[in-house]
Amino acid sequence: MIAFDIAALRRIGLTNPIAARLALHDRGRPARVASVHRTSLVLHDGLREFPARPHPSLDASLAVGDWVLFDLNEQDEAWVHTLVDPLNELVRRDAHGTRQRLAANVDTALLVMGLDGDFNLRRLERYLMVARSCDVAPVIVLTKGDLVPDADTKAAQVGARLPATVPVVRAHPQEAGAADTLAPWTGEGQTLVLLGTSGVGKSTLTNTLTGAQQQTGGVRKGDDRGRHTTTSRSLHLCAGGACVIDTPGLRSWQPDADEDDVNAAFDDIETLAAHCRFHDCTHVEEPGCAVRGAVDADRLRNYHKLLREVRHAAATPLDRIAERARWKVLNKMARARAQAKR
Repeated sequence: MIAFDIAALRRIGLTNPIAARLALHDRGRPARVASVHRTSLVLHDGLREFPARPHPSLDASLAVGDWVLFDLNEQDEAWVHTLVDPLNELVRRDAHGTRQRLAANVDTALLVMGLDGDFNLRRLERYLMVARSCDVAPVIVLTKGDLVPDADTKAAQVGARLPATVPVVRAHPQEAGAADTLAPWTGEGQTLVLLGTSGVGKSTLTNTLTGAQQQTGGVRKGDDRGRHTTTSRSLHLCAGGACVIDTPGLRSWQPDADEDDVNAAFDDIETLAAHCRFHDCTHVEEPGCAVRGAVDADRLRNYHKLLREVRHAAATPLDRIAERARWKVLNKMARARAQAKR
């Protein structure tokens, strides 16, 4: 069993479950990944940040927030040789379907959305699904409310559309009051990740929570789209004892999720579905559906869209061939019926 400074590691998010996993190892010094670069890392041991490299024998892809074990060589260079099994991880898939780890060992995801031109309820629901699929508690943070006249109306739309179990707060990232607003989620030992598009105030909010001075940028005139000032994920320490992971803006996100994860993010639909006349109701056109009419129509459309995405991602090549063949038959039947009516 390795020895480690519990008090120091608690400053970077050490919890009892992580401590138990560290205790399973008998070699190395513990640290947390603060940033990941192409061939190197930055680690934090609770006392300081320092550069490191992954050992050639390490067969793992590292992400910000990971707990690792390292050794020093004769030149005092840190080499990471072990990845401690993460409690959870935020993952997305690229255009080729390859899994990309974004962050690990996260307690809360701050889903940041501007009330200006960034306002997009469908994208917010996608982020919510990603957080739920990774066993991360979501908190909606609405920003830019001082820039538009209909901020209250838009904030009310968020509250009306999402389940009441999801906390929704409004904050001005550049003001000290934002730290007070988020205090319930920034206590000692907590790890947060900021998710949202560029220009919504993620880096500004990180500066407010940590007292750091990351570069921040404005938005382009005309579409309120942000300029990328954060180009890589990084971990920072908050004054209240929490850690926060800032991320670059993400406009598209193919989640690494399944149908259960979609249903968990749309649990209001799942609850109402229990009262549908048919147990296999798809909430499209079946009679006796308890969902249609009770759920916002656009939210229901987004639910179906995300279901199609995760089913397509999970389908094998043979499944896709069979699905295409099924639709060919259906289209042929539809054309035949149309011709018969002429």
